[in-house]
Order: sequence, then C-alpha cells, then structure tokens
Amino acid sequence: MTSMVRLLFRRAVAALVLMIAVAVAGFVITGLGNSDPGRSILGPQATAAQVEAENHRLGLDRSQVEQFTDWAGGVVRGDLGRSYLGDRPVTEKITNYLPVTMSLVALSMVVIAVLSLVLAVASVSGRAWVDRCVQLLAVIGHVLPGYLLALLLLLLFAVQFQLFPVFGYTPIGESPAQWLRGLALPVIALALGSVAGAALQARGALMDVLEADYVRTLRSRGIGGRSVLFRHALRNASPAWLTSLSLGFVALLAGAFMVEKVFALPGLGTLSVEATSSGDRPVLMGVVVLTGGLVVVVNLLVDLLQMWLIPKARTA
Repeated sequence: MTSMVRLLFRRAVAALVLMIAVAVAGFVITGLGNSDPGRSILGPQATAAQVEAENHRLGLDRSQVEQFTDWAGGVVRGDLGRSYLGDRPVTEKITNYLPVTMSLVALSMVVIAVLSLVLAVASVSGRAWVDRCVQLLAVIGHVLPGYLLALLLLLLFAVQFQLFPVFGYTPIGESPAQWLRGLALPVIALALGSVAGAALQARGALMDVLEADYVRTLRSRGIGGRSVLFRHALRNASPAWLTSLSLGFVALLAGAFMVEKVFALPGLGTLSVEATSSGDRPVLMGVVVLTGGLVVVVNLLVDLLQMWLIPKARTA
C-alpha cells in the first residue's frame, strides 16, 4: 500500500506540474494574436480613445506577467474570470457548451473501447478476415482526415439518404433517442480512425502474452484456449490497450472540435472559434484549463485501473 501511495503522489505531482505548464503555454499562445477585445466589444463605430479606455477597463494594458498572475489567482479560487463579450462568467459559458463535447467524446470512447477489444480478440482467435478489416480501418484512419470523413458521412447519410439530422443537437433530457440519433454520425466520424489503432495495440499485446512461457504452461495443463484468453491473457495485455485509449483521448478532444464545426454542434469547439475570432482570452483560457484537466484526470484514472488489473504496476 505504501508503494502505491507513493506512486499516486508522484503521479499527482506530475499532473499538477503538467497543468501549470499547460496554463502558462496557453496564456502565452492566446496572447500572441492581433485581436482587439475593446474593438470587438464596442464595435467598429467606437473611437480609438473609447477602445483604449475599454481595454484599460479590462486590464489589457498591464504586463503579461501581471495578467497571468491575476488570472491564475482566480483559477486557484475557482474563478475562471468573466467573458469580454457580455461580461458573463466564463464558467457559465463553458457549462452551456460542455455537454455536447462530453457527449461526443464519451460515446466515441465507448465505441472505440468496445470495438477495438472485440476486434482484437477475434483477430487473435484466428479469424483472418478480422485482421484484414482492422488493417483496412487503419489505412482509412491514416489516409482520410476526420473532418473529411465527417463531411462525407454528412453528405451521404444525412443529406442524400436523410437517415440522420443534418445539423443541430438535442439534449438527452429532452429526447434520448433524438440525442443519440443526432450524435450517431459525429461519433462514427470521430471514432472510426481510432478504432483500428486501439485494436492493433490490443492485438499486439495479446499476441505477446499468448506467446509467454506461463501461457504455454497453462495450456500444457489442459486449460482451454478460451479460458486462457479471457481469464489470463486479456488481463495481462490490458495495460498497452488502456495506454492507447488514454493517448487517443487527446486526439478525440482535438478531433471533436473539428467534427463539431462540420455538424454545427454547439460544443467547446464552436465556443473556441467564437472566442478566438473576438479575442475573448478568458474564455479561451477556460477551455484550455478544462481540456487539460480532462486529459490529466483520464490519465490518472487509467493509471489507477492499471494498478488494479496488474499489481506489479504499483511498484513501477
């Protein structure tokens, strides 16, 4: 238990350092643009003096260090600041857009996890056609960008065959069926390219485990192949598969932002584009902190799951 606590402490410290680095990098990058928040708020008819006064009110005439220190202090207190446009709390704006992105990413992760594991198990069970399907999916995922696949799915199944809605989002509280129907094509577009990669990782790990000496020993004792696969091999091959899923989560978040634009979904991607065009730095930083925090939490959860599945990982 002591070694596990030490490992968790190290991971937590590393996560904190990573979040600080993400915040600093995000603040620097969002400050490189040529946007003029004062002009965006007051409009093109405002005079230069009025714009300057508005930027002064927002504190934009202070040094970058002062602005970052003030913003970081608010984050520590749980305050992400206020949007330049509308003077609404950033937390409130993000809360309005977050459910769409989280629904899209969560459903995609479930699809990737289930399909990749099923394909990997079928592949190592001697089904050659499954291997060919996985390799074909891998090629499609590498060759066809996510946004292009999303556009093709939209044109074919929503516009041409009218099987799914073209645009829009229905909250799950209003109609679970319409919620799922509206997210079906975006989820397929987002998950298709990642399924093959996760399946190949799981297949490779399973093949390595099935060739291990202890597996040969189990088989020599008369234990059936199915029992060896599901009771022993899957558990020991899980770390590589879980790692590929956690790494894929970052790609899913980035891909979700692009897919949201194609399907006109009101998610964090849409919010980020609006904030970028208007120079709304507090909102952009709120999205950066939130997405960075989600990545850190997912990685920590994967670490905990690996420790539970493989006790040796607790001393790694």
